[in-house]
Amino acid sequence: MASDSEKFFAEWPTRLEKAKVAMPDAVKGFGGLFQAVMKAGALSVRDKELIALGIGMTVRCDPCINLHVQKCLEAGATPAQVLEAASVAVMMQGGPTFTYLPKVVEALEALGEKKEA
Repeated sequence: MASDSEKFFAEWPTRLEKAKVAMPDAVKGFGGLFQAVMKAGALSVRDKELIALGIGMTVRCDPCINLHVQKCLEAGATPAQVLEAASVAVMMQGGPTFTYLPKVVEALEALGEKKEA
């Protein structure tokens, strides 16, 4: 049985393409903002993605968690760093964010990443 994260990664490209067709200006505008903010600067791309993951957890955004776990890994973060960033989010917001820790683990698993201690 596929996990929610596996289903998300399988369906996301099609869903995003539909959004591009239906709302091209919104997608283009957000894409420009994303590219401008998430490039390396005073912070590395990896650090920015770890921050984005933590924020995604605190606002309880499943797609954000999946996508930023993926982007963290692409930016060079290890699974251990991803899990530590998730732990910091829990420390900052407590129980509601704690319930999203399994989603982070699930996303790592869906991306084929081994969880490190």
